[in-house]
Amino acid sequence: MPETQRTLEGRVALVAGATRGAGRGIAVELGAQGATVYVSGRSTRGSRSEYGRPETIEETAELVTAAGGRGVPVVADHLVPAEVEALVGRIDAEQGRLDVLVNDIWGGERLFEWDSTVWEHDLDNGLRLLRLAVETHAVTSHFAVPLLLREPGGLVVEMTDGTAEYNASNYRVSFFYDIAKSAVLRMAFALGHELGTRGATAVALTPGWLRSEMMLDNFGVTEANWRDALTKVPHFAISETPSYVGRAVAALAADPEVARWNGRSLSSGQLAQVYGFTDLDGSRPDCWRYMVEVQDPGRPADTAGYR
Repeated sequence: MPETQRTLEGRVALVAGATRGAGRGIAVELGAQGATVYVSGRSTRGSRSEYGRPETIEETAELVTAAGGRGVPVVADHLVPAEVEALVGRIDAEQGRLDVLVNDIWGGERLFEWDSTVWEHDLDNGLRLLRLAVETHAVTSHFAVPLLLREPGGLVVEMTDGTAEYNASNYRVSFFYDIAKSAVLRMAFALGHELGTRGATAVALTPGWLRSEMMLDNFGVTEANWRDALTKVPHFAISETPSYVGRAVAALAADPEVARWNGRSLSSGQLAQVYGFTDLDGSRPDCWRYMVEVQDPGRPADTAGYR
């Protein structure tokens, strides 16, 4: 997609959960294509969420504007229906339309326990994870979809981890994590049935191994030197920036034939092959194919033919 082409001029998007990670990458890439992007979350310059991290919705909005769009930060806890209703009401009052809804609310990185059974896992953390990962998406769709349906061609993107095919045959981390990510996949399928006959499209979308702010911090590297982490985790070589999945959403939003994907599970690497976009370094990492063909079978890390 040429950098000079602005395919989303006049379009309005809501990226719910845009403070950091994939949400931020998506918001910025929608902005790069000229969209007005409302970015919601709980972390602001005046108040941090329980994450205690420095990223804020104001910063994301400024990045959207710098990319060429218009970023609008809105504080909202997506577990609180009244706050989500007010958020959508504001978009209606200011724009009168909503063309793209991205449900990227998550917040569970510090709640799940790797390879912990349902009886060993902290119950409060597990149930909190399910509320953050599933209930938030339902609340947001409940209030936002009627506005999205006002104009034909709307798009809902349910962000998850893993494709439907991969998750159907692979245990994902732990009971609560597995259920959460599979539930979001099914949400897109259900929304596809409800929206498809009403002129809109719903999809599930997963990035690959994401070089989010938290992931880079966990490996003790930055985006500039991320390859230093390969000495400890060689398969991290297949990783991608948040911009990659952001470009996937921008490509979907600009596609006049996006309805062909309705109800389906998609990945950033898969869509890069269809739409022709690349990651920031010009590569096209295909993480989920790499996982199946290289990482899961225990083969040595080698991304040749996969990015």
